[in-house]
Amino acid sequence: MKILKYIILISCLTLVASSCSKWIDVKPADRLGEEQLFVNRAGFMKAINGIYVEMASTDLYGQHMSTGIIDVLAQHYYINGSTHVFDKYNNFVYTEASVKSGFEQIWKKAYELIANCNVILDKCGNAPSEILPQPYYGIIKGETLALRAMIHLDMLRLFGPIYSEDNKDKPALPYIDKISYDISPLLGSEEFTEHVVADLEAALLLLQDSDPIRTEGVRNQGSPTGENDLYYRQYRLNYYAVKALLARTYLWKGNRTAALKYAEELLAEVQSADKMTFPFVTFASAVSVDKPDRMFSTEVMFSLYNINRKEMYNRLFDVSLQSNNKLSFSNGDVNDTRVRAIYDDNNDFRRRIWQSASNGTTTATTNMKYADVIDGPGRYMIPLIRLSEVLLIAAECSPELAKATAYFNSLRTARNCVSLVPVDQTALKTEITKEFRREMLGEGQQFFYYKRNAMQALPNSSTLNISPEKTMVLTNYTVPLPDSETSQRY
Repeated sequence: MKILKYIILISCLTLVASSCSKWIDVKPADRLGEEQLFVNRAGFMKAINGIYVEMASTDLYGQHMSTGIIDVLAQHYYINGSTHVFDKYNNFVYTEASVKSGFEQIWKKAYELIANCNVILDKCGNAPSEILPQPYYGIIKGETLALRAMIHLDMLRLFGPIYSEDNKDKPALPYIDKISYDISPLLGSEEFTEHVVADLEAALLLLQDSDPIRTEGVRNQGSPTGENDLYYRQYRLNYYAVKALLARTYLWKGNRTAALKYAEELLAEVQSADKMTFPFVTFASAVSVDKPDRMFSTEVMFSLYNINRKEMYNRLFDVSLQSNNKLSFSNGDVNDTRVRAIYDDNNDFRRRIWQSASNGTTTATTNMKYADVIDGPGRYMIPLIRLSEVLLIAAECSPELAKATAYFNSLRTARNCVSLVPVDQTALKTEITKEFRREMLGEGQQFFYYKRNAMQALPNSSTLNISPEKTMVLTNYTVPLPDSETSQRY
């Protein structure tokens, strides 16, 4: 990819400390050139904040890569009819112009941000300096390396092939790790993930002594000094989130031993008896009538902060939307058959995101996960990495059935569900798949789970129930590279 076709400039964003309910205040600002931006620590902070804010755009995790396109590919929603705005995505019609355009937007925004990461990394240098002293050097460079790795990994998981011994060396995607005007070569999945791991391991080393999350916790409150640079660590790609990404990456490439190692190390540190960095959501918060914690916000290891998140809800889920524009489990009515088919325990906290909502003229079963709750916990969160994924990785990768089941049931217990007793690893994997579906709804991870496991039987999106299952053609898991990428190569 000739990535410098994009003008590499960063949005100027302001960090605020006026309220514990706010992290960053996104304001219109002039674009700043590199020579103006990287003259002091504040400039570096503005640059990396620009990455985080742009990640929350509609083209990436503010819709397409979280609740929208990527979750439609996972067959989460009831989409029955060619007039539905997501019908072509739902049926993997990758040649449709509108579908190609959607994936083009994802690709361009992702590699634009990767290019911006490379500018920041270039300006950081190889050691702390007077302009960027510790701990800021370790935090900014560490977070930027991790962001570059995470975005690359998601592009591989979307546009790359199913990882296997047979195709791991087949040219797939470019890994852009430097500022260059040259077209970067397409790397095979094996070499590509080696770059992801290298970036994440380098980030981990930089963050292990500089990230205050290890000693001070998530710090989701304003700093008493007025500088929030080292606060709100759930909204930054922190040390623990990087370790979770390493577990995710190794599992993607089939290295269960390494995935388990990172998952267990992480769980041992954040769920120790004397330090619960990411405690499970409480019963009171999960079932609160006026301010429910639908994000299970205390468990989120890394989330984007988007003060416009309610607009995403309004575009995709609001009860006032026409059925062919809405992502729903029903046909614009109160039918909850699909809800009951997915949740096996009526006491499950997660079931509460599905409610019968009304606008006065229409009443329908509605996904309220991202509905705006004024002053509610995690009001502006878009979760990207959470504790439950690490628990499910540990459950999937542990060779001991009893230990794996214990990891699995610790999550079930936290969700107010009865524990299960799988008879073997195969039965456990079946339950993990179901649990992953309940846990990651609206967070953009389910399609990648199916793809990683090359699953050929998915929930049926054409029926109000999830069965009979829909047959998945394995080639549909690989989204074709955008025309803008292939046209400059062939």
